[in-house]
Amino acid sequence: MKHQEAAAPEESDTAVEPDDVRASLGRRRRILVWVVAGAVALTGAGVVLATTIRSPAQVAADAAPPPASVLADRVERRVLTSSVVVRGTVAAEQSLTVSPGAGAAAAAGTGGKPVVTRVNKQPGAAVQAGDVLVEVSGRPVFALPGSLPVYRDLKPGATGKDVGQLQEGLKALGHPTGKDPSGTYGAGTKTAVAALYAALGYTPRPADPGDAEKLQAAEDAADTAQRGVTTAKSALAKAKAGGGTDTAEAQQQLTFAQQDLAKATTRLEAARAAAGPMVPADELVFVKGFPARVDAVKAAVGEVVPDGLLTLSAGAPVIRASLPAHQKDLVKAGMKVEVLSEATGLTATGTVASVATAPAPASGGAVPGGSGGPGSGGSGAGAGSGAGENAAQDSGGYALTVTPGQTLDARLSGQGVRLTVTAASSGEPVLVVPLSAVSAGADGRTTVTVLGKDPAAADARRRVEVRAGMSADGMVQVEPVGGGALADGDRVLVAQAKP
Repeated sequence: MKHQEAAAPEESDTAVEPDDVRASLGRRRRILVWVVAGAVALTGAGVVLATTIRSPAQVAADAAPPPASVLADRVERRVLTSSVVVRGTVAAEQSLTVSPGAGAAAAAGTGGKPVVTRVNKQPGAAVQAGDVLVEVSGRPVFALPGSLPVYRDLKPGATGKDVGQLQEGLKALGHPTGKDPSGTYGAGTKTAVAALYAALGYTPRPADPGDAEKLQAAEDAADTAQRGVTTAKSALAKAKAGGGTDTAEAQQQLTFAQQDLAKATTRLEAARAAAGPMVPADELVFVKGFPARVDAVKAAVGEVVPDGLLTLSAGAPVIRASLPAHQKDLVKAGMKVEVLSEATGLTATGTVASVATAPAPASGGAVPGGSGGPGSGGSGAGAGSGAGENAAQDSGGYALTVTPGQTLDARLSGQGVRLTVTAASSGEPVLVVPLSAVSAGADGRTTVTVLGKDPAAADARRRVEVRAGMSADGMVQVEPVGGGALADGDRVLVAQAKP
C-alpha cells in the first residue's frame, strides 16, 4: 500500500509535462511568424528602394532620346497619270418637252383651250422622222430632224438656219424644195410643205387667214392696172393717128398707167410670196437623232393640254456631270474618260465633249431650247432642255459632257456613274517617288536619299540628284542626273521623325 501511495506523485509530474511542451511550441511559432513578416517587409523595402534609387549611368540612359524612326517608300516605274474624278448621269443627248400652245385651238376655231384629240405615240414608243406624235384640237404635232430648237412659225418668205433645217427634213422625207436657196422659204418649200401635210393626212394652215382675200385683192389691182395700160396705149395710138395736139397728154397717161401696173405687179408678187402653207411652231418638233423615244405622255384623249404634254429622248446617249470650280481648268475637250457603274459593274470609255465656260445657275429648272440651249419659244412644241443637265449638275458647278467611245449598255440609261478623267499622263512608264521624298538644297539641287539595307544606318545612305517632272496623286516623276543611280525597287527616305 505504501508503495502505491508513493507512486502517485510520479504520475502527477508526468501529467503536467505536455502543457509545457505546447506552450514552448506556441512561442516558437510566434517567433517564426515575426521573422517571416520581417523578411517580407525587408524584401518590399528593397524593391521600393531598387525602383527609386538609380545609378548615374542609369539616369543618363533613361534621359537619352529614343532612336529616330525612319519612314521610307519604294521607287516605282509606272505610267503616272493625273486624274479628276466626278459623278455623272447617263442620259440621252437631247430631252424635249413638247408643249403645244393655243395656236392649234385657234386654228381649229374652238377659241378655247387646246384639247388632246389623239395620242399616236404612247410612252416607250419609238419615233421616226415624219411621225405624228399627238394630235391637238385636230392639228398634228410631228417630228423632223434638226439640232436647232423651234422658236417661231416658219412662213413663206422667212429666211434663216431653221428654214434650212426644215428644208433638209422635207427633202429627207421625199419632198424636194425646188429651186429655193437653202434657208429661204420660197415657192418650192411651200410645195414641199403642202406635200408633207397631205402625206400626214392634214391640210396645212395658211400663213395668214386673210391670205386668200389679200391675194385676190392684189390680183384684182394688177388686172385693173393692166387694163389701164391697155386703154392708155389705145388712146395714144388714136392721138397719133389723128395728128392731134393731145399726143403728149396721151403719152403721159400711158406712163402713169405703166407705173401703176408696176406697183400692182410688185404687190401681187409680194402677196403671192407671203401666201401659202406655213409650219406653226406648235406643230413641229426638231429632234437631233432618230429613232427617238417617248418618255412620258401627261394627258389622255379629251383632256386639256397640260404644260409638258410629251417628253422625248433623242440622240446618242451622253454622260453629263458637273465640275467644281477648282477642277474646271484641269479638264479640256478631247481628254480620255473611264466610266464605271458601281451598281452594275459595267465599264466604258469616253471622251470629254465639252466643258461649260460659266457655272450653272443656282436654281433648278429646264433650260429652254430643244437642244439644251437658249432661244426656244416656251409655247412651241419643241420647248425643252438638254437631258439630265440639271439632274447631274451641282449648284454653281460647270457642266461637263462626255461622249461614250462605244455603244453603252442599255442598263446604264439613267444611271449614275463615276467618271475618271485623265487630265495628264506621262505616256510611258517613268520612275516615280512620293513628293515628300524629294528635297531641294540651298544650292538649288533637287535630290532624293536612297537608304541602305538597314534604314536606320545613316552611313549607308546616299543622296542622288534628280530632275523632277509631272506630279499627280502625291507622286512625282524623277530622273537621276549627274551620274546618280536610281532604280525601280530602291528605298528612299520619305521622312525621319525627330525625338
